[in-house]
Order: sequence, then C-alpha cells, then structure tokens
Amino acid sequence: MGLFDLFRPRPPVRDAAALAAFLDQNAAFVAQKGIYEYSRARAGHYAKVLFRETEFRDACDRSRWGAYPLGLAMVAEVAEGVLSASRPEERPAHVDAIRRLALAVFDGQPVHPGLGAAAWNELREELERNLARIGLHPPKWAKDVPESYAEKYVAQMPIHETLRGRDAPTIHNYLRVTMCNIHDELSKRMDIEAVAASLKTDAAVPG
Repeated sequence: MGLFDLFRPRPPVRDAAALAAFLDQNAAFVAQKGIYEYSRARAGHYAKVLFRETEFRDACDRSRWGAYPLGLAMVAEVAEGVLSASRPEERPAHVDAIRRLALAVFDGQPVHPGLGAAAWNELREELERNLARIGLHPPKWAKDVPESYAEKYVAQMPIHETLRGRDAPTIHNYLRVTMCNIHDELSKRMDIEAVAASLKTDAAVPG
C-alpha cells in the first residue's frame, strides 16, 4: 500500500462477497492487533528480544489463529446488527445468512499446522455455537458485543495466565473500542439494500 492509498475511501460493501471479505479482514485485525500489541506492551523493553525468539513468534501465531474465530464471531454479530437495524422485520433471515457467511469465511482458511485438524474443528464448532446464539437475543450495541467473548479472547494471549489476568479489563476495553470502530466503518460502507438482496441468493452465501 502506498502513502496516498491511506487517504483513498474504501470501496463500498455491496454484496455478500464484499461482506465476507470485510468479516475476514476485520476478524484477522482483531486477532492480530490485540495479541501482538498486548505482547509488546507486556514485554516492555524486552519486546524486541522476545519477538526474535522463534518459539515466541510461533506461540503468537498459534494465539492469533486461536483468536481468529472469536474475532469472526464478534465482527459477524456487529454486521448483523448493522443489517437488522434498518430491516428488523427480516432479522431471522439476516441472522441465518450471516451465520452461513461467517462459517464459509472460516472454512476458506487453511488448517493451521500449529493447531492441528482436531483443534481447528473444535474452533469451528465453537464458532458455530457462538453464531447460533446471535439470534437468541435482541441486537446488541457494538460496545456490548465483546461481553460474551472477552474472557476466551484474553485466554488466547501468549503470556502466562498469572500475568494476563490483571490486564483483562484493558483487553476488554480494546475489544469494545474496536467493535465500535468496525460498526462505524461498516455503517458508512455498506449498501444495506444491495447486501440484503445478495444474502438472499443461495449462490451468494455458501451453505
């Protein structure tokens, strides 16, 4: 990306494929930014030394992919909230379409060798359960979406649990702010009518 690309408006989200890309990119951002920045902050002056260690970089990578489905569930719930806010009468259909779309995004990722197929399947099953729960309650404010995920997200941090526990409120706040930012961005970029129509077609949302 060039310098001037930073000032160019991002493309609108007008169909299921664009929404899937938005879910994937932001889920990856939630996982990577939180884990790497927290690890650097916790390591302090030793961060550069720590990140030179192959073992620690591998641990961060495993943590990042372990947190990815949590990020995907959160971003999917935010997206469902944006979509249903203007079309509440269609919410059941939106919840189901977003669930299928998020699962298709996850299934498009390769199995991480550091986690293995069994753990990867468990993460998918947990993602499916989390997505199924979206429709069991009214849409949440973006800032409240992380409530159900923060504890498990904190547990993914590649830092000993005796150290990371005291930082849980800070990490939770990071998730709250990030979900609000994602909500604002999607609200500006999404063509709700076009996306809603796209999500209704079987071809647009893999089953």
